Order: sequence, then C-alpha cells, then structure tokens
Amino acid sequence: MSNNDVIIDVQQLGHTYPNGAKALNGIDLQIRTGEFLGVIGQNGAGKTTMVKHFNGLLKPTEGRVVVKGVDTRNAQVSNLARHVGYVFQNPDHQIFASNVREEIAFGPKNIGMDKATIERNVEEAIEVLDLGGVTDIHPFRLSRGQRQRLAIAGVLAMKPEIFMLDEPTGGQDREQVLRLRKVLQALNEAGHTIILITHDMELLAESARRAIVVRGGKVILDGPPTEVFKHTEELRKTFLTAPQITRLSLELGFSMPATTVEEAAQELLKRSESRKAGVGA
Repeated sequence: MSNNDVIIDVQQLGHTYPNGAKALNGIDLQIRTGEFLGVIGQNGAGKTTMVKHFNGLLKPTEGRVVVKGVDTRNAQVSNLARHVGYVFQNPDHQIFASNVREEIAFGPKNIGMDKATIERNVEEAIEVLDLGGVTDIHPFRLSRGQRQRLAIAGVLAMKPEIFMLDEPTGGQDREQVLRLRKVLQALNEAGHTIILITHDMELLAESARRAIVVRGGKVILDGPPTEVFKHTEELRKTFLTAPQITRLSLELGFSMPATTVEEAAQELLKRSESRKAGVGA
C-alpha cells in the first residue's frame, strides 16, 4: 500500500492531562483505509486516550494526528464526526434523546443527511442491532446491553468511513456478541475502517486482522493477531492472555498459532494426514 492509503497518521503523539498525568509517550502509528485494527492493553495503558485523538475529542500536547489529510489540532469535532464515528465505553455518555428512534436519528441529522437517507439508515440500524421492539422507549429504560447496542446504532446510522468502538461488548450475551461481530465484519468488508478497543480476546482473534498492544502510553506490539499472540511474555506483563485455543496451539507446537477452533482443527488434520502419508511411504 502507498501513503495515499493512510487514513489516520499518528506522529510522535504525546498527551499530558491538565493534572500533569502523562498518558501517551510518543506514539507513531499508521492506520490504512479498510483495516480492522484491534487495540488491547491493561486498564490505564492509554488506549482510550489514544483513540480519542482520532476524532478530535482530545488534542495532542505533543506530536500530531492527521485524519484524511486533516490535522486534528485545527479541526472541529463536528467536522471529524462525518468521517469518524466513536462509540464510548459507557453508552450513557452519549445517549440523551427521549426515545430510541430519536437517538439513532440525531447523528445523521446533525451532519446534514437528507430526510429519506436518515429514515433509511435509522431503520437499517434498528434491524441490524436488534432494537425493533424498543424504538419508542426512553433509552434509560433499556438494559445496559440494549443501551450499548443503541449507541452503536447511532453511529452506524451516520455511515462514517471509520468506526471506533471502545469495549462494545459490555453487557452483551454471547449471541449479541456474535451479532456485533457479524456487523463489524460486514462493515469492514464494505470498505469501512474498524478500530476496536477490547478485552475480549476471542472477539479480537476472530475479527481483527491487525492488533496493537499499548502499555505505558506506548505501542509495544503491532502485527497480525497470530504474531502478537506469540509474545506470551509481553502479553503477561500487560495482564493479557491469548484465547484458550491459541494457547493450546502454542503448547502443541503449531508453527502459526490458531485463533479459532476451525484453524486448530485444520492444522491437526494436516498433521494427521502427514503422519499417515509417512507411515504408508
């Protein structure tokens, strides 16, 4: 890929909060159009602080962040919101409308979409996020999982090029997590760039094609999840654990760690066939 494919360019990003706490320490990172990036690290590592620079919610105190050719230091959040959608870790931080349908429609209205497009996008988001039975209910009467899906629906209806989600599986059962995974994969296949902050290592392994590990305000690992998971000692220092199937594949000596049961099964089948061929030779 060329530099023209870079949609977010992070250059020596540093951030110190007003109380003097230094959260980021010279991060260099390039995210390309259409990537599915997983961001992992222990609490307080700087993950959320970092991604809030991608839509202008935070401004660099050192270095700079360029999104679609625009330096975020000089950009308004409202303008960046047309390109970068952000789902907060706590959905209550972004929900305020009097019912579910109005909440989903707010973002598209705010960025100037026409009425027909808004209606179409809202209906699609309601269906995709399984909110059809609660459209006229006040958001704060919903369960935590429903509010999380509502926050995602509000961003989905805006159709941004970049989706950023901070721990989106909070309060979701496994069925809803699988639904979310399918939604994110479909968006990614349609060309959207996905940035996912998560502690759900299974979701990361099954969805992301690239993973970065943040520790102490720095990116310490960057690569495909299978490569990142090989660094067991570094992961241990960040209080992270690779998915169980990945740990098992490493213990069995797989040349490439498995991230899904299907991958492990394929590798074991190959080994079995190789042994049979050797016996028959």
